[in-house]
Amino acid sequence: MNIRTFAAIDVGSYELTIKIFEFSGKDNMREIDCVSRRLDLGSDTYARGKISNEKMDELCRTLKDFSDIMRTYKVKEYKAYGTSAIRETENTTIVQDQIAQRTGIIVETLGNSEQRFLDYKSVASKGETFRKIIEEKTAILDIGGGSIQLSLFDNDTLVSTQNLRLGVLRLQDYLNRFAVKGSQKEELINEMAMARLDTYKRLYVKDKEIRNLIVVDDYLSPWAVRKREAAGGKEYLETSDFDKLFEVLHSHNPVQIARAMAIPEERIGLVFISAVLIKYIAELLGIQRIWVPGVTLCDGIAYEYAEKIRMFGGEHDFDEDIIACAMNTSKRYMGSRKRSEALENFTTAIFDSMKRVHGLGKRERLYLRLAVILHDCGKYISMVNIGETSFQIVMATEIIGLSDKEREIVANVVRFNHSRFVYDGQGMGSMSRESFLVVAKLTAILRLANSLDRSHKQKLKSLKASLKENQLILTVDTQEDLTLERGFFESNSDFFQEVFSVEPVLKQRKKF
Repeated sequence: MNIRTFAAIDVGSYELTIKIFEFSGKDNMREIDCVSRRLDLGSDTYARGKISNEKMDELCRTLKDFSDIMRTYKVKEYKAYGTSAIRETENTTIVQDQIAQRTGIIVETLGNSEQRFLDYKSVASKGETFRKIIEEKTAILDIGGGSIQLSLFDNDTLVSTQNLRLGVLRLQDYLNRFAVKGSQKEELINEMAMARLDTYKRLYVKDKEIRNLIVVDDYLSPWAVRKREAAGGKEYLETSDFDKLFEVLHSHNPVQIARAMAIPEERIGLVFISAVLIKYIAELLGIQRIWVPGVTLCDGIAYEYAEKIRMFGGEHDFDEDIIACAMNTSKRYMGSRKRSEALENFTTAIFDSMKRVHGLGKRERLYLRLAVILHDCGKYISMVNIGETSFQIVMATEIIGLSDKEREIVANVVRFNHSRFVYDGQGMGSMSRESFLVVAKLTAILRLANSLDRSHKQKLKSLKASLKENQLILTVDTQEDLTLERGFFESNSDFFQEVFSVEPVLKQRKKF
């Protein structure tokens, strides 16, 4: 049997964690060790923008210990990720280089949407329970040190996700700065949170009835998991369980609370903030059941590794969740679902027929689908500067599962679908040569497809794309007059031919 060991390392805002996993056979992932060390990096980052030298030394010592643990288990592959405490420092690149030089461990930074997507995958790793609960209207509350993420599911589909800067360490920093008394803390947390959560509910929840809440955090989860196990494996917590928890938090001293909850005394403040957030969000959304699976970012890292080496069957299609989020963004900006579907059929047909020429893969095909869905969202703001306003909307919209670099690729494809293509990379940020070429290729495909529905009337009944030598033959079925479409097709053919050295040819099977 082929057994692999893998290490997942989370350089978090409040603590560092390494989990060792063993993979043996399809769909068989087992955690064999977990070590956590408390290190409050977030307080430095959120307050001063940099990690102190003392904490940097401690960070490197801990990661060297993790390196020894990996050697003990003969780990050959690992992934180490830094979250907001690393991501939001002013000198992230220097921090990463120092860690690599002093420990030999490469710590990559996760953008917020990437981090939350991995947390989401960690919940999905729970299998049947996860699949069953998201069949109903469900919210996932992902509580981090710097922010929280609220994602809504409806009928097994991720329909929206939003990030709010209400993380427990950030809120604790405010409480410390304002010298808030213990009796005032709950009310002040509520005031800071509800000012944003009321707006969130009005914009994204509206009159939806959310039945379930899934909670992912590093603070309250250990207590919730122990409580579930003590109750004989009870899957869900009720809101009444939180009422009892608050009785303990309000009426006992720190030593008693730490003993009752089986947590270190120094974590009580963070547990309290997390509990307040869960309580008020559950009340705001009208939640009936709360599920705390007890997973961490490390579980999501391991799940993604298992997908990569094809040891998981992939029962849930995460790409479709990314597409669903883009569709809801398009809907918010009055995008046409019918036109997007027509363009997606055209673009994917062209993309698939050109595989041996463009050299792109499954991920780039996803970028193209996203660009199609969001291609004219800027019309909501300006009917003149559609390319630029669409670009700004995409760049300002968090698309869960995409890195910042990937979102920039999608945004530029959307932009250059309408605007003059920039060859020298000017105005395209610090985009690499590889990313620039992806933008050029996807833009050429989208422009050509867009010309086939220039009237927005969906005249074509079907499209067949076939590559023959240096020509792409696009055969369409329609009895409509295609004079307008042919005109724009010819004008966009030059750029397509420039990018691919392939001449696009339009053939109409049923002429007007």
